Amino acid sequence: MTRTLRNLQLLVLLLLFAASPVDAQQATQPLSRDELIANAREIISAARYCALITLDSSSRPQARTVDPFTPDEDMKIWIGTNPRSRKVAEISRNRRVTLYYFDRDAQAYVSISGTARLVNDPKEKAKRWKDEWKDFYPDRVRDYLLIVVTPENLELVNVKKGIVGDPQTWKPPSVTFGKRGQRK
Repeated sequence: MTRTLRNLQLLVLLLLFAASPVDAQQATQPLSRDELIANAREIISAARYCALITLDSSSRPQARTVDPFTPDEDMKIWIGTNPRSRKVAEISRNRRVTLYYFDRDAQAYVSISGTARLVNDPKEKAKRWKDEWKDFYPDRVRDYLLIVVTPENLELVNVKKGIVGDPQTWKPPSVTFGKRGQRK
């Protein structure tokens, strides 16, 4: 992950904690990977939309709101887009991306760093479609492309559940994924 993306994540974490300080007694025992994934899925579901962060040709982070599908069993996340969008050009140059979900009510976030792949397979496109998108993609063959993000690292904080970062470093609880998104 680039220093710029890491700094952006730390800034968001600082803002989250500045808005709602956590009592040190609220911290809980470390959660298992399965518990962290389950909590991440709850935050993702509550947030619905997320920010997709890519790097432009000058290596500056570019964030935009996307309407992703619910993560697969292995936490791969699929996103629909127009093949002529900037994000497609940016992913073509640099496949490393970050997805950022925020649930204001729970004072919670999930950040998923991974690699993106562009998918133009008609079967996948038919399988991953939302009818509410028909106005955005009038010609689904030409105007609709998929992005699939394979996770490498997932971090989360949920203040209301006491899932917070290390009190000294503020490093949030995380899950590292191996090849093809499998949990290590």
